[in-house]
Amino acid sequence: MTEDTSRKRLGRGLAALIGEIDRAETPAKTVEADARAAIDLIAPNPRNPRRSFPEDELADLAQSLREHGLVQPVVVRPAPGQPGRYEIIAGERRWRAAQRAGLAEIPIIVRNVDDRVALEIAIVENVQRADLNPIEEAMGYQRLIDDHNYTQADLGEVIGKSRSHVANTLRLLKLPGDVRDMLVEGSLSAGHARTLVTAEDPIGLARRIVEEGLSVRQAETLAQSPQSRAKAKNEAQVKDADTLALEKLLSDVTGLRVTISHREKGGELKIAYRTLEQLDDLCRRLRD
Repeated sequence: MTEDTSRKRLGRGLAALIGEIDRAETPAKTVEADARAAIDLIAPNPRNPRRSFPEDELADLAQSLREHGLVQPVVVRPAPGQPGRYEIIAGERRWRAAQRAGLAEIPIIVRNVDDRVALEIAIVENVQRADLNPIEEAMGYQRLIDDHNYTQADLGEVIGKSRSHVANTLRLLKLPGDVRDMLVEGSLSAGHARTLVTAEDPIGLARRIVEEGLSVRQAETLAQSPQSRAKAKNEAQVKDADTLALEKLLSDVTGLRVTISHREKGGELKIAYRTLEQLDDLCRRLRD
C-alpha cells in the first residue's frame, strides 16, 4: 500500500470517528455511553492542540452540570500502559467542568486508537468545531505536517477546509511572539494578522490596529511598503478619469484591487489578491 493510499484511507477513517465524536458533542443529540468511569481515572490528552479553556465558560458549564449532570459522554481511549485508566480524545472541556462540579463519575465512549490517530482526532475535532484560536490551529497543522508527513492538501481534505485556508493559517506562525499573543487573546483577528506577515513592522502595526480599531482593509494599506504606496499614488495621479472609473467598476465586481496600465500598444490589467481563498474564488467565478 502506498503512503498516499494509506493517508487517504486514514482520512476516511478519521471522518467516521469524527462523525461519532461530533454526535457525542451535540447537545441536541444524546449518544448512549459505553460505560461510566470514575473521573479521577480519566486524564487529558497531552497532544490536544487546545490549550485555552476560559474560566467563565468552565464556571457556566460546571453550574449546568451540577443541576443536570453530564448528559453527553466524553470520548476516551484506554490509557497506554495504565490498565483501568483512560485518556481523553474529545471532551476535555466537559471533563474539566465535571471536576469543578464535583462529579464522581461521568459517562464515556471508549475507542481503541493509537497515539497517531489520537493526535489527529484531537486536532481535527477541535478545528472542525472552531474551538481553537488561530495560533493553536496553526500549531496543530504544523504538528501533523512535522510528525506525520501530511501535506497541506492532505490536511485540507481530512479537515474539510481548502488548502489555501491551511496555507494561510500556517503563515501565522511566522509572526513575532507579541503579535501571536494578541491573536491568542482575541484582541487581533486572523484576518488582521494575515496582513502583518510581510509587514515591515508587524508589532507596531498590530498595536496600532488594536488601539485605533482599524479594519482589515485599512491594515492592508498600512502594511504595504512605503515604496509600494508611493508607486500606487503616482500611478493614480497620471490616470484619466475613465481609466480610474473602470478600475473602480472592476474592483467592485471582483472584490479585489484592479489596476489598468495603458501603453502605446495594448496595456496591462492587474488583479491583486491577498489570500489564496480570494484567488480560488476568482478562478471559480471565471470558470462559471
